[in-house]
Amino acid sequence: MPFEQHQEKNYPKDVQDIFKAALKATERLGGKVISYTPEQFKFTARFPKVILEKTLGERTELSCEIRADGEGGMVVVDAFPLDAVERKLMFGARKGVTLTVVTWFIAHLENNLGLLQTK
Repeated sequence: MPFEQHQEKNYPKDVQDIFKAALKATERLGGKVISYTPEQFKFTARFPKVILEKTLGERTELSCEIRADGEGGMVVVDAFPLDAVERKLMFGARKGVTLTVVTWFIAHLENNLGLLQTK
């Protein structure tokens, strides 16, 4: 399982709405936005070791870009683990931590867009 994660997903929503939902998802997961380019619908955030009261073991940096794609938008997410001084972790990362953060981010994004179905 790779430590770095790259995911792309299309949504039938306006790019601006997707961008707002992504920022809200970041806030809900305790992420701190470190760079922000709203005119290009891009941001980078750092997430702590503990998210939603779950200890994951590593910090994670996640970059999100929303691109116009026909009638909707495409979300492009790239993420990787960080060491204790917030540098890219090149070895020794725990398996699945970065994937977990990306999965939770996408789930919160979709929930904010009203796309998740509740049972």
